[in-house]
Amino acid sequence: MHAASRFFIAVCVAFLLAACDRAPTLPKLDSHDVIVAFGDSLTHGTGASEDTAYPAVLETLTGRTVINAGVPGDTTSSALQRLPAVLAEHEPRLVLLCLGGNDMLRKQPESATENNLRLLVQTIRASGAEVMLIGVPEPKLFGGAPDFYGRVAEDMGLPLEQDIFSDVLKDNRLKSDPIHANAAGYRVVAERLAEFLREAGAL
Repeated sequence: MHAASRFFIAVCVAFLLAACDRAPTLPKLDSHDVIVAFGDSLTHGTGASEDTAYPAVLETLTGRTVINAGVPGDTTSSALQRLPAVLAEHEPRLVLLCLGGNDMLRKQPESATENNLRLLVQTIRASGAEVMLIGVPEPKLFGGAPDFYGRVAEDMGLPLEQDIFSDVLKDNRLKSDPIHANAAGYRVVAERLAEFLREAGAL
């Protein structure tokens, strides 16, 4: 085989491998498109004020309307009940889905949490909106996001940011208590999410 042919094949293989590794992308958001941040106390902004919760900061950073649909104490199960009304009211183009922490605190089976996350994604997509999944760390020292977030993201072709809250909650300067960020922490979350959305093609 000629050297040129080997080089061509190598380039093709590298391109195919890169394509396989490429993260799922999101559609470009128009200026009038609405983003819904759907989750629990981490989305609500417990530990900070309403205007320093991550959805409010993200709205400023992105120039898009970001609705804070975070309810403290929400589980994936209770979230399934309220999701249709949130989608009908706000008609989002994109939903930032961040749930599972309260399931872990209440020691719900991981299989039930994973199944509920899949149902949440299906419900969101059925409304015509896209989904970005945000992982929540396990409530233990140096706990990272459980593996089920990765499985859901891979199986359903979702962009996944699984490290934001893990990183923030490992830094005492960014926490208001062991499981919630403070205003500085939520700003870090918003900045990281804005960058993630840019890289995924939404901004």
